[in-house]
Amino acid sequence: MFVLLSCAKTMNFNSKLKFPFVSISHFQQEATEIALHLSQFSVDELEKQLKVNSNIALENYKRFQEFQAETTSELPAMFAYTGMVFKRLNPQDFTEQDIRCAQDRLRLTSFVYGLLRPMDLIRPYRLEGDVRLPELGDKTMFAYWRPLLTDLFISEIKQAGGILCNLASEEMKRLFDWKRVEKEVKVITPEFKVNKNGKPKSIVIYAKMCRGEMARLILKNRIEDPEELKAFSWEGFEYDEELSTFGSLVFVNGIM
Repeated sequence: MFVLLSCAKTMNFNSKLKFPFVSISHFQQEATEIALHLSQFSVDELEKQLKVNSNIALENYKRFQEFQAETTSELPAMFAYTGMVFKRLNPQDFTEQDIRCAQDRLRLTSFVYGLLRPMDLIRPYRLEGDVRLPELGDKTMFAYWRPLLTDLFISEIKQAGGILCNLASEEMKRLFDWKRVEKEVKVITPEFKVNKNGKPKSIVIYAKMCRGEMARLILKNRIEDPEELKAFSWEGFEYDEELSTFGSLVFVNGIM
């Protein structure tokens, strides 16, 4: 089973872990070009483009200025991202066999690097999908990456058995021709909801935590059959057959 996760906005490059291997991104050249274009933006421009405060804009201005430097830190993507999904994925305790499984079966979206394997080396950055770069035809990053990623993504899913467990956020579908993806492979999209006054409601923080936990379950247990996902149980989240539909497995916290 193939797994897709979203990148995180928060990153940490201070890890002292030793890795059994690392890899280079399939789109390293494109990432270098994108970072070069972003390095031309001023702090004020980055603040507007990224929709962040001045401190975060300044931090990322420095990141893009130093992106090409030999001294710039880099880490495998799965260990560099520190958002809630990756906290729950907790790759720090993965065995070498777990890491190799993840390298084959897990992909991470990125607006700078396109599509990452877990052990692809990345450098610090922040970018949003609706940012437009004049040098790339004034396309959004979604539009820029879509024709580059779709064929590769579908091919890799097919090589892994033809089943995708989509644990990425909804917006990440825009990085691909999603209609083609759904047509050519089997897509399973788990949803995680909390019972609020008898109604199922999605709460972002819990959804992120569950996505990380489910990705961890799949990779650590080498799960291939989507039916096995129904056994997922974490912190009160359980499979709800009545709310689930073909291709969408719904897990609810609390009795409906």
